[in-house]
Amino acid sequence: MKKETKLTHLGRMSDDHFGAVNTPVYRASTIIHPTLDHIRRRQTLPYYYGRRSTPSIDSLTSAMRELEAADASVLCPSGVSALALCFLTVLQAGDHVLVVDTAYDPTQLMAQDFLRKFDIEVDFFAPRETIDEISKRLKPNTRLIMAESPGSLTMELQDIPALVGLCQEHDIALAIDNTWATPLFLQPIPMGVDFSIHSATKYIVGHADALLGTVSCNAKWSEKLKATHGLLGLTAGPDDITLALRGLRSLAVRLEHHQRVGLELAQWLESLNFIRAVLHPALPSHPDHDIWKRDFSGTTGLFTISIDPINDDRLAAMLDNMQLFAMGYSWGGFESLILPVKPKRKIAPRDDDELLLRLSIGLENSDDLKHDLADGFRRAGFIVPV
Repeated sequence: MKKETKLTHLGRMSDDHFGAVNTPVYRASTIIHPTLDHIRRRQTLPYYYGRRSTPSIDSLTSAMRELEAADASVLCPSGVSALALCFLTVLQAGDHVLVVDTAYDPTQLMAQDFLRKFDIEVDFFAPRETIDEISKRLKPNTRLIMAESPGSLTMELQDIPALVGLCQEHDIALAIDNTWATPLFLQPIPMGVDFSIHSATKYIVGHADALLGTVSCNAKWSEKLKATHGLLGLTAGPDDITLALRGLRSLAVRLEHHQRVGLELAQWLESLNFIRAVLHPALPSHPDHDIWKRDFSGTTGLFTISIDPINDDRLAAMLDNMQLFAMGYSWGGFESLILPVKPKRKIAPRDDDELLLRLSIGLENSDDLKHDLADGFRRAGFIVPV
């Protein structure tokens, strides 16, 4: 089946629910067991406690498992908790982990602050380091490489097949935060990646109204992932799961719009003389464009622009009066967002004076979004051709 068809049909359990198109919301903690034999056989039953599984959980995990071409998928209450689950599934005291320096800020903080409390060594690598350079950072106790492609804020890509080769050669687990691409535009696990992680809060939910994370993995790690997930007591709320299932149904058509309008705006922004760079992997001007063409089947609506520096008064004049672009954290919803960002880099830091604006393109009309940006740039004192 093609991806649009899969998104329409995966995870539906109509035969078990009197023909209902959508799996009903199961708000369940206790599951009643009718007999002593039944409760003694609980580990062999599909449902025996609400934290372990319900039909709501099964509907979404089965859909994610197939979309990811994975052996197992589990749900977490947020993207950050999904990242933590991956770390704790693989690592133990005395291990070493390498984290890409462009990863989501909470990923970096979790690694350098939280993991180090448990005697886990943490080092970072730059996103465009060669495999030879990364291999020199490996240690005898390296157990995990955490990648994110493209990287948060500045959109660098990693060479995933090369990382797979390196990790397999040294028996190291490889995980990737795949939130930007979604399973529709990148399937890391068939490429040889061990873990694919999503902040499903973003494009999968798609409506800025639920928090959710997912972790999917290959057969090598499936039992360990499920065991760690259970031990940590991680679960997602039934209403959030239902909202994510709703989001999945429209994911393909939403991404088609995000992709088309995002690219149109990115190309227009490149034409403005005060825009220093448009950091968008699908643009030929992007340094990693060839990697994007090779590994990804599409692009989404999140990218960053670097503009000529302006003072805070001019920046506020632009951002405080936008009509369509709102300021807020997260991304991937139907609403367009704009946010000034300052990357935290430990290796090869960017220019401190660089002004970066991250754009999340929503589902609005492209001309309306262009006019809103143009008006904002003019309020900031830039000249924008009519």
